[in-house]
Amino acid sequence: MARYIGPKSRIARKFGEAIFGPDKVLAKKNYPPGQHGQGRRKKTSEYGIQLREKQKAKYTYGVLEKQFRNMYEKAQRTKGVTGEVLLQLLEARLDNLVYRLGMSPTRSGARQLVSHKHITVDGKVLNIASCHIKPGQVIAVREKDKSMEVINTSLEGFNHSKYPWIEWNAASMSGTFLHIPEREDIPENIKEQLIVELYSK
Repeated sequence: MARYIGPKSRIARKFGEAIFGPDKVLAKKNYPPGQHGQGRRKKTSEYGIQLREKQKAKYTYGVLEKQFRNMYEKAQRTKGVTGEVLLQLLEARLDNLVYRLGMSPTRSGARQLVSHKHITVDGKVLNIASCHIKPGQVIAVREKDKSMEVINTSLEGFNHSKYPWIEWNAASMSGTFLHIPEREDIPENIKEQLIVELYSK
């Protein structure tokens, strides 16, 4: 499965945000990477601003260009505001929901749990990270993997109530995808309208 495996701190510094989770390098060097990172930056064009927003969304959710384009086209065909629908499609990915449920502290870690067959959906092992989950489906840690230290450490003290579209059951180590989240409930700092404007050109 293709995915970005380059230096994450460099990407976080490029956008000035910890898009991959807590980042010690970003905290120390909160300026863009490269030889001229601390120097004066030329004004970014309108196209550059739109492109930057698309790249930020792609890196945040761990999606490559072709997947992202396909999701945008699907959002266009779906009833509703295209930008909001795009984010909702990204939020409904299995790897993202595993991350939102607190089973992993990062989306890349969540993707690994899925691809290594530690996660079930409606009682069946599913190892496709990009699979779109439907409201009502139950995501759980596979029975024999419930003692995994990496999962239990991540779940320790995790606040599940901050995401109203999912419901966590601690006893069974499972979460239910209740409904598609509203835009105001999605915490990511992404200006989706800029992405729509970019693809509309």
